[in-house]
Amino acid sequence: MTRTIDLPAAGMLGLGHEAVASLRDALLRDMGPDAAGYLQQAGYAGGDAVYAAFTSWLAAEGRSEPESLDVAGFATLASEFFADLGWGSFSFGSGTPVATIDSPDWIEASGVAGMDQPCCHVGTGLLAAFFGRVADQPLAVMEVECRSTGASQCRFLLGGSDTMQQVWERMAEGGHYSEVS
Repeated sequence: MTRTIDLPAAGMLGLGHEAVASLRDALLRDMGPDAAGYLQQAGYAGGDAVYAAFTSWLAAEGRSEPESLDVAGFATLASEFFADLGWGSFSFGSGTPVATIDSPDWIEASGVAGMDQPCCHVGTGLLAAFFGRVADQPLAVMEVECRSTGASQCRFLLGGSDTMQQVWERMAEGGHYSEVS
Protein backbone atom coordinates (compact mmCIF):
# COMPACT_ATOMS: atom_id res chain seq x y z
CA MET A 1 0.00 0.00 0.00
CA THR A 2 1.32 3.43 -0.90
CA ARG A 3 1.13 5.76 2.05
CA THR A 4 0.52 9.43 1.61
CA ILE A 5 0.16 12.25 4.04
CA ASP A 6 -1.77 15.26 2.77
CA LEU A 7 0.43 17.98 4.25
CA PRO A 8 -1.74 21.00 3.34
CA ALA A 9 -4.87 19.31 4.70
CA ALA A 10 -2.99 18.59 7.92
CA GLY A 11 -1.84 22.21 8.26
CA MET A 12 1.77 21.22 7.58
CA LEU A 13 4.33 21.91 4.90
CA GLY A 14 7.21 20.03 3.37
CA LEU A 15 10.56 21.50 4.31
CA GLY A 16 14.01 20.10 3.71
CA HIS A 17 15.83 18.89 6.80
CA GLU A 18 18.75 21.14 5.90
CA ALA A 19 16.49 24.14 6.53
CA VAL A 20 15.84 22.99 10.11
CA ALA A 21 19.55 22.27 10.65
CA SER A 22 20.52 25.66 9.23
CA LEU A 23 18.01 27.47 11.44
CA ARG A 24 19.21 25.56 14.52
CA ASP A 25 22.87 26.23 13.76
CA ALA A 26 22.28 29.95 13.16
CA LEU A 27 20.23 30.37 16.33
CA LEU A 28 22.74 28.45 18.45
CA ARG A 29 25.58 30.50 16.98
CA ASP A 30 23.85 33.85 17.53
CA MET A 31 21.86 33.18 20.71
CA GLY A 32 23.82 30.46 22.45
CA PRO A 33 21.95 28.12 24.79
CA ASP A 34 18.87 30.38 24.82
CA ALA A 35 18.10 29.20 21.29
CA ALA A 36 17.06 25.79 22.62
CA GLY A 37 13.90 27.15 24.22
CA TYR A 38 12.78 28.90 21.06
CA LEU A 39 13.38 25.81 18.93
CA GLN A 40 11.50 23.63 21.43
CA GLN A 41 8.62 26.10 21.42
CA ALA A 42 8.47 25.93 17.62
CA GLY A 43 8.38 22.14 17.72
CA TYR A 44 5.68 22.19 20.37
CA ALA A 45 3.58 24.59 18.29
CA GLY A 46 3.61 22.07 15.44
CA GLY A 47 2.53 19.16 17.62
CA ASP A 48 -1.23 19.57 17.18
CA ALA A 49 -0.95 19.47 13.38
CA VAL A 50 1.27 16.40 13.53
CA TYR A 51 -1.15 14.66 15.89
CA ALA A 52 -4.09 15.50 13.59
CA ALA A 53 -2.13 14.16 10.62
CA PHE A 54 -1.39 10.99 12.60
CA THR A 55 -5.07 10.37 13.32
CA SER A 56 -5.89 10.91 9.62
CA TRP A 57 -3.01 8.62 8.63
CA LEU A 58 -4.30 5.93 10.99
CA ALA A 59 -7.80 6.23 9.54
CA ALA A 60 -6.42 5.91 6.00
CA GLU A 61 -4.58 2.78 7.15
CA GLY A 62 -7.85 1.40 8.58
CA ARG A 63 -6.55 1.66 12.16
CA SER A 64 -8.10 2.74 15.44
CA GLU A 65 -7.75 6.09 17.15
CA PRO A 66 -4.34 6.46 18.85
CA GLU A 67 -5.82 6.23 22.34
CA SER A 68 -7.36 2.82 21.65
CA LEU A 69 -4.16 1.14 20.43
CA ASP A 70 -2.12 -1.05 22.74
CA VAL A 71 1.35 0.25 23.61
CA ALA A 72 3.24 -2.03 21.21
CA GLY A 73 0.90 -1.32 18.31
CA PHE A 74 0.94 2.40 18.99
CA ALA A 75 4.75 2.47 19.17
CA THR A 76 5.11 0.65 15.85
CA LEU A 77 2.60 2.86 14.06
CA ALA A 78 3.96 6.09 15.55
CA SER A 79 7.46 5.14 14.41
CA GLU A 80 6.21 4.36 10.90
CA PHE A 81 4.33 7.66 10.80
CA PHE A 82 7.28 9.77 11.93
CA ALA A 83 9.49 7.96 9.42
CA ASP A 84 6.93 8.67 6.68
CA LEU A 85 6.99 12.35 7.65
CA GLY A 86 10.77 12.34 7.34
CA TRP A 87 11.67 12.78 11.01
CA GLY A 88 13.08 9.29 11.40
CA SER A 89 12.14 5.99 12.95
CA PHE A 90 12.24 5.19 16.64
CA SER A 91 11.69 2.50 19.19
CA PHE A 92 9.63 3.21 22.27
CA GLY A 93 10.58 1.84 25.66
CA SER A 94 8.23 2.13 28.60
CA GLY A 95 10.30 2.51 31.71
CA THR A 96 9.85 3.78 35.21
CA PRO A 97 9.54 6.65 35.84
CA VAL A 98 10.15 7.78 32.25
CA ALA A 99 9.71 6.30 28.80
CA THR A 100 12.49 6.28 26.23
CA ILE A 101 12.33 7.09 22.55
CA ASP A 102 15.43 5.88 20.70
CA SER A 103 16.11 6.88 17.11
CA PRO A 104 19.09 5.78 15.04
CA ASP A 105 18.14 8.16 12.22
CA TRP A 106 16.43 11.24 13.71
CA ILE A 107 16.76 13.75 10.90
CA GLU A 108 17.45 16.75 13.12
CA ALA A 109 20.75 15.20 14.25
CA SER A 110 23.94 14.97 12.26
CA GLY A 111 26.75 12.55 12.96
CA VAL A 112 29.25 15.16 11.77
CA ALA A 113 27.89 18.18 13.65
CA GLY A 114 30.36 17.93 16.54
CA MET A 115 27.98 19.48 19.07
CA ASP A 116 28.78 19.59 22.79
CA GLN A 117 25.17 19.02 23.87
CA PRO A 118 22.15 17.21 22.43
CA CYS A 119 20.54 19.57 19.94
CA CYS A 120 17.33 18.05 18.57
CA HIS A 121 15.36 20.88 20.15
CA VAL A 122 12.57 21.10 17.58
CA GLY A 123 12.06 17.36 17.99
CA THR A 124 11.84 17.56 21.78
CA GLY A 125 9.05 20.11 21.54
CA LEU A 126 7.28 18.19 18.79
CA LEU A 127 7.45 14.88 20.67
CA ALA A 128 6.23 16.52 23.90
CA ALA A 129 3.18 17.97 22.16
CA PHE A 130 2.45 14.81 20.17
CA PHE A 131 2.70 12.37 23.06
CA GLY A 132 0.95 14.81 25.39
CA ARG A 133 -2.04 14.74 23.04
CA VAL A 134 -2.02 10.95 23.05
CA ALA A 135 -1.77 10.82 26.85
CA ASP A 136 -4.27 13.69 27.27
CA GLN A 137 -1.93 15.36 29.74
CA PRO A 138 1.10 17.63 29.54
CA LEU A 139 4.35 15.73 29.07
CA ALA A 140 7.95 16.85 28.90
CA VAL A 141 10.70 15.49 26.67
CA MET A 142 14.44 15.74 27.20
CA GLU A 143 17.09 14.55 24.77
CA VAL A 144 19.91 12.84 26.69
CA GLU A 145 21.86 11.24 23.83
CA CYS A 146 22.32 12.74 20.37
CA ARG A 147 24.01 11.67 17.19
CA SER A 148 25.17 15.29 16.83
CA THR A 149 27.42 14.72 19.87
CA GLY A 150 28.83 11.47 18.53
CA ALA A 151 26.32 9.07 20.11
CA SER A 152 25.07 6.17 18.01
CA GLN A 153 21.44 7.27 18.44
CA CYS A 154 19.25 10.04 19.71
CA ARG A 155 17.57 9.13 22.99
CA PHE A 156 14.67 11.15 24.25
CA LEU A 157 13.16 10.74 27.72
CA LEU A 158 9.41 11.26 28.04
CA GLY A 159 7.59 11.82 31.30
CA GLY A 160 5.63 14.13 33.53
CA SER A 161 7.04 17.60 34.16
CA ASP A 162 7.92 16.96 37.81
CA THR A 163 9.73 13.73 37.01
CA MET A 164 11.62 15.29 34.13
CA GLN A 165 12.65 18.17 36.41
CA GLN A 166 14.12 15.59 38.82
CA VAL A 167 16.00 13.96 35.94
CA TRP A 168 17.38 17.33 34.84
CA GLU A 169 18.45 18.21 38.40
CA ARG A 170 20.17 14.84 38.83
CA MET A 171 22.06 15.32 35.59
CA ALA A 172 23.02 18.90 36.56
CA GLU A 173 24.58 17.40 39.71
CA GLY A 174 26.70 15.11 37.53
CA GLY A 175 24.48 12.03 37.79
CA HIS A 176 23.11 9.85 35.03
CA TYR A 177 19.56 10.18 33.79
CA SER A 178 18.84 6.55 34.70
CA GLU A 179 19.45 7.26 38.40
CA VAL A 180 16.05 8.88 39.01
CA SER A 181 13.44 6.44 40.25
